[in-house]
Amino acid sequence: MRFVDEYRDRHAASRFAAWIARAVTRDWTIMEVCGGQTHTIVRFGIDQLLPDRVSLLHGPGCPVCVTPAEAIDKAIEIASRDDVTFCSFGDMVRVPGTASDLLSVRARGGDVRVVYSPLDAVDLARANPDREVVFFAVGFETTAPANALAVHRASQEGLSNFSMLVTHVLVPAALEAILSAPDNTVDAFLAAGHVCTVMGMEQYEPIARRHRVPIVVTGFEPLDILQGVAMGVRQLERGEARVENQYARAVRHHGNAHARALVEQVFEVTTRWWRGVGEIADSGLRLRDAYAEFDAEQRFGHVHPPAAATSECMAGLVLRGVRRPDECPAFGTRCTPEHPLGAPMVSSEGACAAYYRYRRSPERAS
Repeated sequence: MRFVDEYRDRHAASRFAAWIARAVTRDWTIMEVCGGQTHTIVRFGIDQLLPDRVSLLHGPGCPVCVTPAEAIDKAIEIASRDDVTFCSFGDMVRVPGTASDLLSVRARGGDVRVVYSPLDAVDLARANPDREVVFFAVGFETTAPANALAVHRASQEGLSNFSMLVTHVLVPAALEAILSAPDNTVDAFLAAGHVCTVMGMEQYEPIARRHRVPIVVTGFEPLDILQGVAMGVRQLERGEARVENQYARAVRHHGNAHARALVEQVFEVTTRWWRGVGEIADSGLRLRDAYAEFDAEQRFGHVHPPAAATSECMAGLVLRGVRRPDECPAFGTRCTPEHPLGAPMVSSEGACAAYYRYRRSPERAS
């Protein structure tokens, strides 16, 4: 397929791997931030192509996975109301909260709908003025512009029956938290190309300078990942720490100015709790006061701080890159996509789902 096959050429992949093997003289650990990149790495065995001195860690780049159970519980509470139509992207309906999920609400008769765009929820609100229509606004900076547009449009049209439960998270603050952790082992990052398509690369430059860590904005195909690793290794071997752009076919330095302006108009930065990671300052988005009437937390009650986790799920360690999914005792046995203990086994970008699909051992698969 044109524009895909070119980035999956095995001979080119072998040349990149050979160059990395020749260039590396020390042990380096590189973390890919995005769950889509994780799936590419696991599916195509990119980590197995690399020399032993280069290790890849899977980061917290799955917004579905880091949405706290308490936010899911609030979504379930809202969706269970008789007067509510609750709209969500598909992954979120199966993510477990404390004791249940949104799919169970729908099975009990709740009006829970999977939509492909937040504007679908706006359309539902317009067509059903007698119902409260709530959209579950989850995601990194990538989905923020569409969510901002939905709120902006609802405001322009005066749709008083539309609101959003917002749990947006921001990538740069997560990188700061990882690099500041006492057990940090990350030497370089592969940053998520689609996030930078929207937000640009400027936010990463202070992080690279402050922590002396290379950050390579990287795409999602096998050759993207391998070239991103090669660029990171080259910087590490030279003692450099810059933000580089491997994904130049999609990313510009300043990102998408129109999208950024809309996000900044509708949202403001806030502290956010990340599932399995903890509270991170300035790591999320919430609606500005000018749009507070569309805030589902204002309308239905706030999401409370999380209680201590008691599950055997190791999602937090996986999301921080401390453990691989297959190092969890429950992986592939007590935790499967059909019966997940944690969100990384549910989400299409979750590391556990990637390992379950592509890396199960014969013993676990049987």
